[in-house]
Amino acid sequence: MRFLPAAAILLVLGAVSLRAEVEPSSGSPSEAGANDTFAGCLREITTFAASRGLDRGFVETQLAAVAPDPATLAAANRQAEFVRPIWDYIEATVTEARISAGREKLAEWGPTLAAIERDYGVDRHILVAIWGVESTYGAVLDDPSIVKPVLRSLATLSCGEPTRAAYWRDELVAALQILAEGAVPAERMTGSWAGAMSHTQFMPKTFREHAVDFDGDGRRDIWSSIPDALASTTNYLRHSGWQAGEGWGFEVTLPEGFDYRLADETTERTLSEWQERGLRPADGRPIADLQQRASLALPAGAGGPAFLLQPNFRVILRYNTALSYALTVAHLSDRLRGAGGFLRDWPRSKRPLTPDEIRDLQARLSAFGHDPGGIDGKIGPKTRAAIRSFQGSAGLTPDGFADPDLLQRVTDRP
Repeated sequence: MRFLPAAAILLVLGAVSLRAEVEPSSGSPSEAGANDTFAGCLREITTFAASRGLDRGFVETQLAAVAPDPATLAAANRQAEFVRPIWDYIEATVTEARISAGREKLAEWGPTLAAIERDYGVDRHILVAIWGVESTYGAVLDDPSIVKPVLRSLATLSCGEPTRAAYWRDELVAALQILAEGAVPAERMTGSWAGAMSHTQFMPKTFREHAVDFDGDGRRDIWSSIPDALASTTNYLRHSGWQAGEGWGFEVTLPEGFDYRLADETTERTLSEWQERGLRPADGRPIADLQQRASLALPAGAGGPAFLLQPNFRVILRYNTALSYALTVAHLSDRLRGAGGFLRDWPRSKRPLTPDEIRDLQARLSAFGHDPGGIDGKIGPKTRAAIRSFQGSAGLTPDGFADPDLLQRVTDRP
């Protein structure tokens, strides 16, 4: 999506003033070379921005005192939704305090949320859950130890994260366009290490394409106007395919002898077809519309809870492509409306693999002809499909879950 792909947009410590002076150089050749490289990169970005219609002098002024931020690059390599066990990630976010605060926000902003829900067709509980996950309902935005200057973050990533440099450059240019249009003063354009801004963490390109003026004051102000921020989010979700009146999915129980190859996260069947295969809602509730379609996911393999995911869940994934993030938003939305926790516990004795171990696993799977979709240290749908393929060929339960035992089996295979 236009938010940060492959990541809950989580804010990290280390805010730095946009116009902070660069610390004196030690004078070492390597440091001087790094500074020259960054300055050269900014000159190239300035030329590119000018080709997109921005005034060159304006861009030079905005970037004149921007220095690289090492903390931003470090944060890019330790996104919590990819390196923490999914149960730790969910439980650290869906806390009683956040549930209570979210219910207070639902009451406080009830008329506004009702109007947004009416105009855009997006469930208010999902909207408030995104707000809660992204910024703790805006609380982190007032913490100068967390928020970072957007231009500095995006310049650092554009010039220091080569695998996605073009993406970061385009977002930086979009941020400069927002400033040139006068949507927000430069000193207020703060956000996450990835440049995601405001209550629900809009990336700059998403702001330009989907932000709306919901409070009617003539400005699209996601920084100061909660109605604008929330309505802009629902506008994005609607354009991403949100289906009004439908949920995200639900936890299910699986029958004895279930074929785990069916849990591929992508193949949709009607709820009637899943029911014929023995799946049942974990809470025992009846299924209202058996013709709705859903895919089956086992985020922690056969030893953890199972979920039927309806099309709206894919819309949440467009907000952030990590399964743990999307499930956290979905679960928080259920808790906000009064539902309880998951009925099946997680396999807490299992240790998920580290990013380096995942890269090792991906390389070995690829060598055996099980395509993981790249070697990036992150387990997504393609890597889980490759794991299932290997598990099936090795006579293991093909549930797609990677732990040290699986890595050892792959390593020991001749």
